[in-house]
Amino acid sequence: MTWLITGGAGYIGAHAARAMTAAGERVVVLDDLSTGAAARLGADVPLVKGSALDIELVGRVLAEHEVTGVVHLAAHKQVAQSVAQPARYYRENVGGLAGLLEAVAEAGIRRFLFSSSAAVYGNPDVELITEDTPCAPVNPYGETKLAGEWLVRAAGQAHGIATTCLRYFNVAGAAAPELADTGVFNIVPMVFDRLTRDEAPRIFGADYPTPDGTCVRDYIHVADLAEAHLAAARRLTAPDATGDLTVNIGRGEGVSVRELVTLIGEVTGDTRPAVVEGRRPGDAPRAVASAELAARELGWTARRGVREMVDSAWRGWRLHHT
Repeated sequence: MTWLITGGAGYIGAHAARAMTAAGERVVVLDDLSTGAAARLGADVPLVKGSALDIELVGRVLAEHEVTGVVHLAAHKQVAQSVAQPARYYRENVGGLAGLLEAVAEAGIRRFLFSSSAAVYGNPDVELITEDTPCAPVNPYGETKLAGEWLVRAAGQAHGIATTCLRYFNVAGAAAPELADTGVFNIVPMVFDRLTRDEAPRIFGADYPTPDGTCVRDYIHVADLAEAHLAAARRLTAPDATGDLTVNIGRGEGVSVRELVTLIGEVTGDTRPAVVEGRRPGDAPRAVASAELAARELGWTARRGVREMVDSAWRGWRLHHT
C-alpha cells in the first residue's frame, strides 16, 4: 500500500502522516502549504507541493507514486469564514472533492478515507451524539462536510471504492512541539493567544443549561486522532473491505469551556479569571460523541486525557511563539 494524504503537511495531516509512517505504511503528501508546513514532515515522506484541486497534478501523483489509497484532509475549515464565503467553501471543499474522486476512480484506487466533522450534526439536543443522530449542520462548513460524505459514499458505490468517513470532534494537543497547531481558530490556541498578549481569556456565554453555564464539548488529542486514521486505513486494506463506514472520533466525555480555561490556567501558570461575553450564534450547549462504534469497528479508543492535550499544546505554542 501507498497512501496519498492530501493536506498532509497541516496540523492534523502531519500527525496522520507520522503515525502511519511509524507503523510502516508508505505515505506521500500533497499540500499547497497555504496552512501546512513542510518542516512538519519527516525526511522519508515525499512532499508534492500543489493543490488537490489541480486534477492533472493529482493524476500524476497517483500514477508516479503508485498510490493505492487516499486520505483526504485538504479543506477549508473555519466556520466564520464559511459563513462569509459560502460559495468558496462549496466550490473548494465539495467541488475539489468531486474532482479528486473522479481521479481516484480513473486510477482504479479502491480505498478512500475522508476527513469529516462533528459539524455535520449541527446542534442536536442529546446527551451523546451517535452516528445515527440526525445531521442538521448550521453553517456552510458543516454543510460541505455533510455533502462531502454523501459524495464519498456515492462514488464508493458507483466505482467499487471502500470508503470511511471520520467525524472529528474538537481536536487539540500535539504529539511533538514542532507539530503543534499554529493557527488561532480553536479554543486552546485562542486562549493561549490571549494570555500571550497579556489579556484575559474569553468565554462566550455562561448561561447555557449546563452544570456551570458554559458549553460542554468533547476534546480529542490529535495523536489519538492520528491513530484513528491508521486504524481506519488498515481496516480499508483488509481483504474483505467493501462498502462504507462512518464513525465519530471523540473521547465520549464532556468538558465545559470553563473547566478547560481553568485547566489552561493551571498548565500555563496564568490563572487570571476569564471575561464572560455574549453567546456566539450557533453554539450548542452540549456536543459530546458516542465513541462506541469506532471502538467496535476500528478497534480504536482514545487514550489521552485533556490535561495531556493542554500541556502538549502549550509546549508547542511556546516553541512557535517565543
